[in-house]
Amino acid sequence: MKFERSAGILLHPTSLPGNYGIGDLGKDAFKFIDFLKESGHTLWQVFPLGPTGYGDSPYQCFSAFAGNPLLVSPDKLKEDGFLSDTDLSDTQKFNPTKIDYGEIINYKKSLLQKAYSNFKNESNGLDKEFNKFCEKHNNWLDDFALFMAAKDYHNGKVWSKWHKDLIHRTEKALKEWKEKLSDDIQYQKFIQFNFFRQWKALRNYANENGIKIIGDMPIFIAYDSADLWANKELFAVDKNGKLINVAGVPPDYFSPTGQLWGNPLYKWKVMEGDDFLWMRKRFESLYELIDIIRIDHFRGFDAFWEIPGDAETAQNGRWVKAPGEKLFKSLIKHLGDIPILAEDLGVITPEVEALRDKFNFPGMKILQFAFGTGMETKFLPHNFIQNCVVLTGSHDNDTTRAYFESVKDEKNDIYKHTRTYLNYYSDDIVNELIRVAYSSVANIVIIPMQDVLNLGGEARMNFPGKLGGNWTWRFSWGQIKENLDAHYKGLAVLYERPPKKKKKAKKIKVEE
Repeated sequence: MKFERSAGILLHPTSLPGNYGIGDLGKDAFKFIDFLKESGHTLWQVFPLGPTGYGDSPYQCFSAFAGNPLLVSPDKLKEDGFLSDTDLSDTQKFNPTKIDYGEIINYKKSLLQKAYSNFKNESNGLDKEFNKFCEKHNNWLDDFALFMAAKDYHNGKVWSKWHKDLIHRTEKALKEWKEKLSDDIQYQKFIQFNFFRQWKALRNYANENGIKIIGDMPIFIAYDSADLWANKELFAVDKNGKLINVAGVPPDYFSPTGQLWGNPLYKWKVMEGDDFLWMRKRFESLYELIDIIRIDHFRGFDAFWEIPGDAETAQNGRWVKAPGEKLFKSLIKHLGDIPILAEDLGVITPEVEALRDKFNFPGMKILQFAFGTGMETKFLPHNFIQNCVVLTGSHDNDTTRAYFESVKDEKNDIYKHTRTYLNYYSDDIVNELIRVAYSSVANIVIIPMQDVLNLGGEARMNFPGKLGGNWTWRFSWGQIKENLDAHYKGLAVLYERPPKKKKKAKKIKVEE
């Protein structure tokens, strides 16, 4: 698929302003879309939208299909008559610029339970819509709702620590547990109904205003997920759920022992047997929510680092070939011309590049990776091609301002190289890099909101390898300076990335 010359912003919905301790799908999300439109942007990139587990990472979700309950807007639930003003009165205690997940999870859960109780007593005419939603999504929703209900019953334990009959999903056990947890299952379905309903309204508003949403798809699923529990035959685990092999990356200059992610690997031969049905459903489900998919760790579709399930580090692994070409041909055959962006960062081989280019998927260029001795010159703008996505930084990096402030020394190689390359010797390197990104030949420019606001290290989103304290940043409307939207609209016009004007529909002449 050919992508037009365009620009967008990277911001996860949890980072939106709002009254309830975490960004959600309420009025501030719609206001952000207005800001995107006014500032000449046509793309909004988000992280995975699934229900987060341990560590609150959107890249480790309880489901590859479900939505995050924390994103459900209490104000929207109030509009539907499921919550009252009294229910939403105690919001002053929340930090407006940082998420406290321990506090927020309990608070949001109490609101969702109240809303569900009111829904049972008075559906407000949404019961038919709810039933249609459950029927439409039953291929994943039934398993997910039971999984979450059972997880709550077992005090949050990983599914491999549950009752043995439920681990093995015998027909008798599934029937008994569905009856035993029937109300909890309906509660989980109610949450998903509201997430999908609210997200659909938000996405429609975005599309109506010329904004397309880029969603993220982690290549691997989480071990503690409904996906693995319900489909063990598709993943590298034994019948009891013990990991046979896991995902990661080999040792490199970032880590002498590699990275042991621990995600279960696919049994690709099994998946090929039904023409990748489960994976096709995953893509199809995601396209119901977003317009463009960014595949995280794209190289894993060409070859993946296979590590023994009981390994303590990623050192003793091996590269195993994946059926990437067969998979994408299957997806295109069944789903049509699918818009995909390929996260091709890290050690990328010619084979990975060939797979990416065979299907014309744009790769990623990170400007922070371009400058200084030992950095990758492929990320310098003069080496860009049109079919790529350029970003100043990513969620795993420090903000661009913090990155360059840490090397701000006339003798520092990175600082010297950057200033010389840009021919820029003033202090606002962030905005200069953004301008260079806009002016480049790259068809797509995506700027993290932290860089749009020129924020420092306090706004960093994630520290890879660090447990706790990640994914907590939020912005406030007060941080948006006057005329910021006009500034970015000017960049979009100057470097030919403006929104496309809608063509008037041709009138069809009807013979009388």
